[in-house]
Amino acid sequence: MSFVPGTAVTTKSIRRSPRLRVGFLALTDAAPFAVAQELGLFQKHGIEVELSREVGWATIREKIIYGELDAAQCLAPMLWSTFLGIDSVACRVLSGLILSMRGNALTLSNRLWDAGVRDAVTLRDEARRRVGERKLTLGVVFTHSSHNLLLRSWLKSGGINPDRDVRIVVVPPAQMFRNLSAGTIDGYCSGEPWNTAAVEAGIGWCPTWSAAHSLSPIEKVLMVTERFVESNPAEHQKLIAALLEACAWCDELKNREALPELLSSRNYLQQSAEVIRPSLSGHFACGYGKIEYVPGFHVFHADNANAPTAQKAERLQKELREAGLLESASLPLDLPRQLFREDIYASAMQMLPHELVSS
Repeated sequence: MSFVPGTAVTTKSIRRSPRLRVGFLALTDAAPFAVAQELGLFQKHGIEVELSREVGWATIREKIIYGELDAAQCLAPMLWSTFLGIDSVACRVLSGLILSMRGNALTLSNRLWDAGVRDAVTLRDEARRRVGERKLTLGVVFTHSSHNLLLRSWLKSGGINPDRDVRIVVVPPAQMFRNLSAGTIDGYCSGEPWNTAAVEAGIGWCPTWSAAHSLSPIEKVLMVTERFVESNPAEHQKLIAALLEACAWCDELKNREALPELLSSRNYLQQSAEVIRPSLSGHFACGYGKIEYVPGFHVFHADNANAPTAQKAERLQKELREAGLLESASLPLDLPRQLFREDIYASAMQMLPHELVSS
């Protein structure tokens, strides 16, 4: 399957189910949604989908809880916070599909570079120099996120206490760039293309990225409520099947050249293909002339990435506990299996072509 920018995809006329409203954020790893829409994969599987570009993760969470969205791209740790009612009403949510692995980076301001910061250790020195002044302020996209886990782990590697030595604030991904430019934050951990955008604009540089760490690589999942699955089991499986095909397309090397052009559309990221391309090509621009070869910066399908297994959920839950983002005493014993539903994934897999099932 291939995509040529500017061409229409012709699909066989079929009876469609009621339209599903599906949310996503303007991020590079929202690619499976764009691909499924533009290549006609939703129609192929007999569903009509209205994609809704949202402004932030809290908005997506609320719209899922109150039924304004049927399904949405979400940060994997959001399943835990939403199910448990942390900073929101509790809602029984789950996922039958992992959409992507990795894809994040840490961006620091050029002001810190000019101050001599090059890594976590030298950032610690700068944080200590500021004792009695304004703390270094670093943004994450959501409290319960892989971004927060990555940032906290990186800070600790340099001897920085993330709860005492710096200030961590929540900023929606699309607002990271302007806040860094304005100086209201000193850095941020975000998904692409917002790290590359800062490097291209000459306002930031990247000392690390998620593919360089041993933390759980799970990034985005498809979140739905239990009530949606119970009311629409067939449509849910069709949605997963369509997105699975899209994930496989996104991971084919021959398609990575066309993907930035598709995502640059006003319907999706509304950013230049030149800003979107580096992380997808695996040649990640870190700033100050440094290019890192990171072929696995984004993973959408390879190595059984899409299967929401209990083992993957248990590992992520353990990391959230160790970071102090979950209290062990409040967790149901079978929570990982309630949140990651491999049985639903397996049913959706039966709707796919043999070559995708065996890949």
